[in-house]
Amino acid sequence: VILQIAEQTWWPAYQVILPAEQIRYMLQVIYAPEKILQQLETSSQEYLLLLEDNRPVAFVAYGVEEESTDTFKIHKLYCLPATQGKGYGKRLVEEVAEITKQTGKKFLILNVNRQNNAKLFYERLGFEIQYEIDIPIGPYQMNDYVMRKAL
Repeated sequence: VILQIAEQTWWPAYQVILPAEQIRYMLQVIYAPEKILQQLETSSQEYLLLLEDNRPVAFVAYGVEEESTDTFKIHKLYCLPATQGKGYGKRLVEEVAEITKQTGKKFLILNVNRQNNAKLFYERLGFEIQYEIDIPIGPYQMNDYVMRKAL
């Protein structure tokens, strides 16, 4: 289900930013079933799935930020294109923010591609750019902003 939502979301979101080969590669690497299973088994990432009429339409993956004792990280957040604008992304971010506060953490961070329009969405939710980062992934690079929100 996670991979299906990612595949339906990544192409419209990234096809104007990244070459098709990079999108295919990143989907295969990031959303490999065994990788998601490992994340769940080790609790390195927790997943929340949002349903609309009993149909999965969005998800968020989050976990403790390893480099900071007072921060949670949103690793993935995607809503099916047909559901964007319905407040589902905001609802998932708010849920992770609440979980973050309940654990005593003070910040929520995430990475977003520097050319992705989602940056504006995150800014509306109170996230601010902290710095730029280039992360190698196989033969490619993810050119991201790291954004943070105080809770």
